[in-house]
Amino acid sequence: MLRTVVWRAGSGLLKHSRQTAPVLWRTRIQQRWASSLPMNTVVLFVPQQEAWVVERMGRYHRILEPGLNFLIPILDKIRYVQSLKEIVIDVPEQSAVSLDNVTLQIDGVLYLRILDPFKASYGVEDPEYAVTQLAQTTMRSELGKLTLDKVFRERESLNSNIVHSINQASDEWGIRCLRYEIKDIHVPPRVKESMQMQVEAERRKRATVLDSEGTREAAINVAEGRKQAQILASEGEKAEQINKAAGEANAVLARAEAKAKAITLLSEALTQQNGNAAASLSVAEQYVSAFSNLAKESNTIILPSNTGDVSSMVTQAMTIYGSLAKTSARGLKDGVAPVAPEAYPEVTAPEPSSNQSSPSI
Repeated sequence: MLRTVVWRAGSGLLKHSRQTAPVLWRTRIQQRWASSLPMNTVVLFVPQQEAWVVERMGRYHRILEPGLNFLIPILDKIRYVQSLKEIVIDVPEQSAVSLDNVTLQIDGVLYLRILDPFKASYGVEDPEYAVTQLAQTTMRSELGKLTLDKVFRERESLNSNIVHSINQASDEWGIRCLRYEIKDIHVPPRVKESMQMQVEAERRKRATVLDSEGTREAAINVAEGRKQAQILASEGEKAEQINKAAGEANAVLARAEAKAKAITLLSEALTQQNGNAAASLSVAEQYVSAFSNLAKESNTIILPSNTGDVSSMVTQAMTIYGSLAKTSARGLKDGVAPVAPEAYPEVTAPEPSSNQSSPSI
């Protein structure tokens, strides 16, 4: 008895393996491989990633899990075989009208998976066909909300909106839409030509804008360079004037210090022996030198009547020096420092008296 059961089970498995060979199911919108309905051979081996829906006496009984399963002959029958793998369906090309009344030809690819074999078997007659039709209608409705330019720019958001709309309707069918991708978008020839012209015009506009921006930047750079050059020149001139003023101030200080030292040395020399005689000689030399410089800066001079008498001139100069020496002596008595002759203006030619003639040369 046991051998008979095993032999029947083995023959049933062989027959099942022959009948479950993959066949190509052709529908109007899809072509995919699937397993044919297996026969009830009591002992059944369910492949991985497949769900076999079993009916008992025409009513849903259970879903066979992958692996070894046992069924009651005649009473149990395998009614549906659902694949749990990810299914790829080509959505055929269809026409849609955008928001700006442009007719488009669009096709896509739909990726879905069966999550609930019970709903996929009893919720809809052909779940794949239903999902494909839903994808087409949803794509047309979503395209009607966008203009032609946004269709190309917002392609990713369009795909996500279609997937969201499909999942809201396919929950009752036990199907989950994973992805939807638009393959090709075909526009009418005239619209394509206008788009090409628009692209060319946009490129020319960009080129013009870039050219004008380059010219503006060049002008700005030139003006900035001139401004910097003027600033640097003014700063250099300012520094030059500051340095020149500082140099003149230092020169004045140096001359003053030199003159002070000369006066100090002269005063010390006058206090020594025969200092007055040396001072008289210096005054006489300056007096003679003053006459030698006459008529060099102007063509009109005033001369005394006795210009030929040098001795009288020296005597007069010594008289002036003597008066200065007496003044210095009185200052020493009063506690005032003596003033050297160099501190006074240089001795010039004496002015003529009122009773002397003043010839003009």
